Amino acid sequence: MNETFMKEKPIFPLLLGMGMPMVLSMLVNSLYNIVDSYFVARISENAMEALSLVFPIQNFINAMAIGFGVGINALIATARGAGKENEARRAATQGVVLSVIHGIILSVICIVIMPKFLGRFTGDQEVIRYGVRYASVAFLFSPIIMAGLAFEKIFQAVGRMKVSMIALLGGCITNIILDPILIFGLAFFPKMGISGAAIATGVGQLISLAVYLAFYFRGPVPVKLEARYKIPGGNTMKKLYGIGIPAILNLALPSVMIFVLNGLLAQYSRSYVVILGIYYKLQTFLYFPASGIIQGMRPVIGYNFGAGERERVGKIYKITLAMAGVIMAAGTVLCLTISNTLIGAFTDNAETIAAGGAALRIISAGFIVSAVSVTASGALEGIGMGVQSLVISLLRYIVVILPSAFILCHLFGGGAVWNAFWITEFAAAVVAEIVYRGTIKRTMPKPR
Repeated sequence: MNETFMKEKPIFPLLLGMGMPMVLSMLVNSLYNIVDSYFVARISENAMEALSLVFPIQNFINAMAIGFGVGINALIATARGAGKENEARRAATQGVVLSVIHGIILSVICIVIMPKFLGRFTGDQEVIRYGVRYASVAFLFSPIIMAGLAFEKIFQAVGRMKVSMIALLGGCITNIILDPILIFGLAFFPKMGISGAAIATGVGQLISLAVYLAFYFRGPVPVKLEARYKIPGGNTMKKLYGIGIPAILNLALPSVMIFVLNGLLAQYSRSYVVILGIYYKLQTFLYFPASGIIQGMRPVIGYNFGAGERERVGKIYKITLAMAGVIMAAGTVLCLTISNTLIGAFTDNAETIAAGGAALRIISAGFIVSAVSVTASGALEGIGMGVQSLVISLLRYIVVILPSAFILCHLFGGGAVWNAFWITEFAAAVVAEIVYRGTIKRTMPKPR
């Protein structure tokens, strides 16, 4: 493969070529999230509530893995764009080592805190037992998640998006197949209930890592891990955390938001907590095509930023924004027309379905405009500007939405909280465009 293709190939087909494998893999990944929740919901609504309450911690672990991986991706892409291959290899090696260390630490901490964490949101002992049982198994796989996502970002940074697609497909399909088998005890397997869902998830993640390792050892990869860089330290580690920590916070902020909103909504109705959990499962499905395109855009914009291609960077951003806008418009139509059906896939409670359908229709009013903040944030992460990206995420998940939610709930009741979502997206879009344009103007390097 021509290693300069990221600054030579026409932008639209390049973004499609880089993004579509990620769209497909994220589609399957989103289906896994939905299928996982679907089968858990068949156990009982208490099991689904437990899964909803565990989700913020599970999301935080994924945020750590993906966010630090964004740092790995950005450093490799910008270093290669600037012709610094040794720096790219150093970033890859230290990134993998640090990722595994993160996974071990998180595995221990999250399992230990889970009983008290769940007890803050519910006094129902069955819900707590379900949550502890699921978390105690799922979180054991944290080092696997971390290592797998580090390799994912390495392959993405060098444009090998199809490898990421194959690895994610392998893991997700494995998970989807194992879910009903292990939860309900099909064939010769014992009935494991919610623990079976956790095991299915972990095995799927293990399969994904195995696929990455197979491609790494069998095929030519432009960026290899090198033993001489295995001890983390120096400027590379500082850069990894300088980009990775803001990216981690970007992805962890939804967990903080859900944590606060769960506490707020629990005062009004348990069904609101269930609806919020269902929405965030659905959101991964609704946003996956745009997220896939943005994942494909990150290494492209990072490479061209490192090479000083100002005009091309601008075109990459605009085309990605247009593509994300079209995708989110389709998502809006979907939510407006079949919202009750979507919610009904996760619960049989008629009141929850009606309230959830109304919530989804309200929230979807902000989908199209959210393309601005999502694209700007992804572009900033791609060029290594993690702090600027974090500013946008703080607006979306903390600064605007939480005060809005509190005010709306206290003035109009718990059902009004859903309006805070679209209000937030409009405010964040304005700031995102200003921050992105200002950052590019101030930091864009000159062509090499």
